[in-house]
Amino acid sequence: MSRNPTDEKDTIRMVATLQEILLAPDSQPKVIDDCFTLIEQELSDQSGVSAAAVKLAYKTVNTFFPGHVRTMIERLLPEMVENLEPYWAECNASGNTKFGDYLAERGGEVSEALLSVTDRHAEASDKPVVVKAYRGVRGSAGKHIQAALPRVGDLVLKYAN
Repeated sequence: MSRNPTDEKDTIRMVATLQEILLAPDSQPKVIDDCFTLIEQELSDQSGVSAAAVKLAYKTVNTFFPGHVRTMIERLLPEMVENLEPYWAECNASGNTKFGDYLAERGGEVSEALLSVTDRHAEASDKPVVVKAYRGVRGSAGKHIQAALPRVGDLVLKYAN
C-alpha cells in the first residue's frame, strides 16, 4: 500500500510541538505580526458595551505607550504557547485537524489558561495606566478570548501546515 504524501505531512505536524512551530527563529516574527493582526481584527469585529470598554482600554494603552501591545505580544508569546501546548497535544492525539474548533469547545478553560499569563504580567507591571486598563476589562476578557479561539487555531495551523 502506498503512502499518501498528505499523511506524511500530517504526521510531521502532529509530532511538532507548538514551541517548535511558533517560536522557531524564522517563524516567531511572523507569528508576532499575525497575533497583532488577530487582536486588531477581533477588536474591529466586537460590538456592545464590553467591547466598547475593551476598545477604550486598548486605545488608552496605545495612546500612553505606543508600541506597548506589540512589545507585550513578543513578551507573552512564549508563555501563551506553553499554555496552549497541552491542548495542541490533546488535539493531535485525538486526530482532530481543526485546532480552532478544538480550542473553542474548551473555551472557558483555554481562555483562563491564556489569561493566567496576562494576569501574572499585569501584577508585575510598573505601568499603572496599563494595569488600570487591564483591570477594567479583565471581567469580560474571557468571553472575548473565547470568541477569538477559532482565529487562534487558524493562526497556529497556518504555521503547522
